[in-house]
Amino acid sequence: MDRNDIAERLRLCVAQTCSTNAHEGNVEQLRAIAARAAADGCELLCLPEAAGLMNRDFKAARTIITREESDPYLAACREVAAQHGIWVHSGSTPIRSEADLPVNRTHLINASGRIVARYDKIHLFDVCLPDGIERLESKRYTPGEEAVLVDTPWGPFGLSICYDLRFPHLYRQYAKKGATLLFAPSAFTRPTGQAHWEMLLRTRAVENGCFMIAAAQTGEHDDGRVTYGHSMVVHPWGNVLMDLGEEVQEGILDIDLADVEATRQQIPSLENERDYRMHHSDFNDTMSA
Repeated sequence: MDRNDIAERLRLCVAQTCSTNAHEGNVEQLRAIAARAAADGCELLCLPEAAGLMNRDFKAARTIITREESDPYLAACREVAAQHGIWVHSGSTPIRSEADLPVNRTHLINASGRIVARYDKIHLFDVCLPDGIERLESKRYTPGEEAVLVDTPWGPFGLSICYDLRFPHLYRQYAKKGATLLFAPSAFTRPTGQAHWEMLLRTRAVENGCFMIAAAQTGEHDDGRVTYGHSMVVHPWGNVLMDLGEEVQEGILDIDLADVEATRQQIPSLENERDYRMHHSDFNDTMSA
């Protein structure tokens, strides 16, 4: 993409939702949010992880999860994009895949309603706690295998979802390929959100000199989960430009993508990065020196 063709100013709408365990309510909410975003002159609408369907009852969810071409939430995202002439980042929704388990997929849709990029969540949260409780996302989803960088009128954007935030190499690869803005739609729990959410977003922004756009779920959901909220937009310098707290709401923000280049000129870590070898010094060798 020719840099002369890139727009530097971007008006965002970041939506913070408490999504339900059926498509219908989420689609209705999406339509209302998109109408308000368009009325405020927004060019890009950003939605949270699981904005299309948030249902941890896996058996029940599997009866309503569809393939991409039949998914009602994705169809609604495309409709509102074309209707209002606005780009839509879908956050994510479960999509039936060729594998036995669905994928957790995000889509970027242009202002004509065309899907220009899709990304399946790569890193799945699997943990076995000391008290015997297990959280095994890999029992619900098939992991993605491909990072996705997409050209937009505002420059290259990188796609990720939630738990990916804890894997910095993904965002570094995006930044080294020219990404100026990185999406991280999420559904953090309150304990992990309070401990790590802002820290992770600001770190990913600073270390890569990128805008971080993180729409998040919030509140008590139909499926019993409780999420942290605090949807954020973080500047490449690390400043939190937007924090939506814990209420269901949207935030409108104008950002200047020229700030990415200005920040990278001040902290040129992408240019200064070097390849290196790792030497593991044995304890006994160091003691005998």
